[in-house]
Amino acid sequence: MAKAVRMMEENLSVSDAVVFVLDARCPAASFNPRLLALVKEKPVLYVFNKADLADGRLDVVALLKKSGKRAVKVAANSPASARPLREALADIVREKRARLEERGMARPLRFMVAGIPNTGKSTVINLLAGGKKAQTGDKAGVTRAKQWVKCDGYDLLDTPGTMPPSCDDQTLARRLAYVGSLNDDILAIDEIALSLLEEMQNAYPMSLMERYGTCEGTPLELLGAVCKKRGFMLRGGEYDYERGERAVIDDLRKGRLGRVLFDGEEDLRNAGLI
Repeated sequence: MAKAVRMMEENLSVSDAVVFVLDARCPAASFNPRLLALVKEKPVLYVFNKADLADGRLDVVALLKKSGKRAVKVAANSPASARPLREALADIVREKRARLEERGMARPLRFMVAGIPNTGKSTVINLLAGGKKAQTGDKAGVTRAKQWVKCDGYDLLDTPGTMPPSCDDQTLARRLAYVGSLNDDILAIDEIALSLLEEMQNAYPMSLMERYGTCEGTPLELLGAVCKKRGFMLRGGEYDYERGERAVIDDLRKGRLGRVLFDGEEDLRNAGLI
């Protein structure tokens, strides 16, 4: 991660603007305010990706715009998001482009695309490029090195994910684990799954009811009900809790538990987004 930050510092001088890609399901947890110190006066666009998986009960884009920031909500896996994203990019460099044209120095403008792992930076770039130009994956850490991608009228720099300081906040860190922004191999999956079930019980009990047929009991009892419903059983009639834990997490990541929003307005404020 330190290497990724150094690489960003080295390339900011040749970038005209910065695009921060955040996960719309946990916008505060997926924001690294320390990166703002790096970009300094560069124009910044906040892109809330995976909006198709996010509950829209809190208008995060409107809150950011109210605080003077530029933001857009997209689902980078949908071609329909290309137009609003292109318009937002054009808007943040409109003045820079006009100045270059006045001086007869028209050239492709350059955007650095940054964010924490698995927020969809490469998918956003591919959406803009109109094809698979940047490597993507459904787990953290796919992008290992910088990669410039040429698009119509501008160049995009794909950067390796940088971890957020919210890992110091265990609540926000768990939310990053839910959505796959932390490496599953280093996590206590049982704790993450039980924490996820508890948050879903509090905020989205009907989603659990629709998926698993129940939302009652302690998180462990609920996990047992998931195992029973899905047939995750061991010899002797015991529940295969490990399979159940991974199934619950996968259901959340694939949108089978419905649209969710884990972070509230206070989380956004504490993270420095608003």
